[in-house]
Amino acid sequence: MNSPTYENVHNLFKLNGFHLDREDLCRVAYSFIKEGEDFEKPVGDFLLDWFDSKSFIEMETSGTTGTPKTISVSKQAMVDSALATGDFFELQPGNKALQCLPVKYVAGKMMLVRAMILGLDLEFVAPSSHPLANNEIDFDFVAMVPLQAQNSIAELKKVKKMIVGGAAVNKALEKQLLKLPAEVYETYGMTETITHIAARKLGEKAFTVLPYVTISYDDRNCLVIHAPRISPEVIITNDIVELVNENQFIFLGRMDNVINSGGIKLIPEQIEDKLASKIQQRFFIASKPDNELGEKVVLVIEGEKHELDDSIYEALDKYEKPKEVVFIPKFAETSSGKIMRKETMK
Repeated sequence: MNSPTYENVHNLFKLNGFHLDREDLCRVAYSFIKEGEDFEKPVGDFLLDWFDSKSFIEMETSGTTGTPKTISVSKQAMVDSALATGDFFELQPGNKALQCLPVKYVAGKMMLVRAMILGLDLEFVAPSSHPLANNEIDFDFVAMVPLQAQNSIAELKKVKKMIVGGAAVNKALEKQLLKLPAEVYETYGMTETITHIAARKLGEKAFTVLPYVTISYDDRNCLVIHAPRISPEVIITNDIVELVNENQFIFLGRMDNVINSGGIKLIPEQIEDKLASKIQQRFFIASKPDNELGEKVVLVIEGEKHELDDSIYEALDKYEKPKEVVFIPKFAETSSGKIMRKETMK
């Protein structure tokens, strides 16, 4: 094929075993909307939007970092993002891929776009927390959120390459995934970057950017993304990073989460990293106002209240050590399983 555009569907594209072209897909879309199951309706809506006369698609941001908002995304930018993913992960036409993410959000939309543009053989299942249950198929490429990956450990031996995104991969999950024969990557991105612009192979520290993306950082040490094929504007994030070189960065934490305790700036994600192997339940580091320090460090744990052994803080320096422990029965979270810290603290 010549340079792919959003008007074309790759001639090797398949959906659940059937070769479908543009007209077929529009017919499928109508039947999904009229008589499909709940998870199929958004797919029908998306396909009709994809093949309409407009050059853009309206999308909702996830709202993890602020209020969810609707943004317009260029269809050609989505095609370019799909091509960059294909290059980076060496995907070939005819590769078997799994679509198990809700198409309401950008990650689910992009799995469909990648399949149509790259000519993947896409198996489409209802989004669930156990997407590989009762599965007999070997997959070349799969995208999941961490919760799905956690619940699929036993079945992931049938997968060659997997990307995990939507929320951070914690240390315990990374350990389990590293034992698998699959190549597993954590992705970095947001709706504004049309899913990921970088990926980190599990076991490595740094994220590597996809083709046609360059990075720098601002005076806050926050990541600045230059991806002209995906976004006409430079994207300034609130993610504190350490640049390894012009193609690689190490994620340290979010600016919004930084704690100023007695004039010392602390990055919660780095404290969490040190505690990851010591605490079994989900937890995060937050702060509360304090008369003396301005803000004091608080350890927030999901579940029933229980005693903690002081030895878990051995790896922390004295400023990082929590001044209080709070137990919360259930954390507030996004649909992808990302903990919403501020809402949980409320």
